Amino acid sequence: MNIAQKITRPSMEGFERVEYDVAGTKTVVYSIGSGDPVVFLHGGATFPGFEFARVWARDRKVIIPHHPGFGESGDDDRINSVHDYVLHYLDLFDQLKLDRFDLAGHSFGAWIAAEFAVEHSHRLRRLVLAGPTGLVINEHPTPDFFKIRAADLPEYLTADPEVARGLFPDGHDVDFLVLGYRETTSLSKVCWDKPQGNPTLGRWLHRIELPTLLVWGERDRLCPIEGASAWTRGLPDARLEVVPGTGHLVFEESPAAIDTAHRFLAA
Repeated sequence: MNIAQKITRPSMEGFERVEYDVAGTKTVVYSIGSGDPVVFLHGGATFPGFEFARVWARDRKVIIPHHPGFGESGDDDRINSVHDYVLHYLDLFDQLKLDRFDLAGHSFGAWIAAEFAVEHSHRLRRLVLAGPTGLVINEHPTPDFFKIRAADLPEYLTADPEVARGLFPDGHDVDFLVLGYRETTSLSKVCWDKPQGNPTLGRWLHRIELPTLLVWGERDRLCPIEGASAWTRGLPDARLEVVPGTGHLVFEESPAAIDTAHRFLAA
């Protein structure tokens, strides 16, 4: 049993786990439920888990891949940009025979989802972006994640820091620390020199011509809500849902956010 399995297995009870070889990289995919597929791309860490997917799985098949370098998936030293992740997922979705599906992402995963939708919107039906990163908004810059002290992280993740602290293991968990270091290292490979995002992404948002839901925590400190208007201006068919009293981890902190996304995907 590897480090990631020790951490994620308890929260993944009831999910099916399958390994795929994507251009030589082991890619672990979890799924739950049945029905029309919705793919969820996780943020810059897998420790929050995916409990929200149980709600979506009431009438959908929810597919959750671990990015290369994250969770239980293998490392891939060839990945050096978000676009490399887009190409990785293009290969994976071909293997999964996903020709038409819904795509959702949170934070860093929403950045990947948006870039995927720019180039491959013809394969998507609906798009959900929760607390998305990736869009450079000079008037409302995001904090440099890599400069946030570990002790301060809960206050950046949730409006109520105790919610975030409840997602961390008790005591000094070496396995958790090693996994966190690995995922932070993978994230830094593509974000270290551009912590604000992709400076050209805004130019191409107009290509995402499909219904898009932006789910945003009112008190998100990692992706300030003031930046949401830049997304809605750039996206042709976008609706913004602001979740009151909620931080960056909207699906972990707010059942209302889970239900809002669920209703949008069911339409």
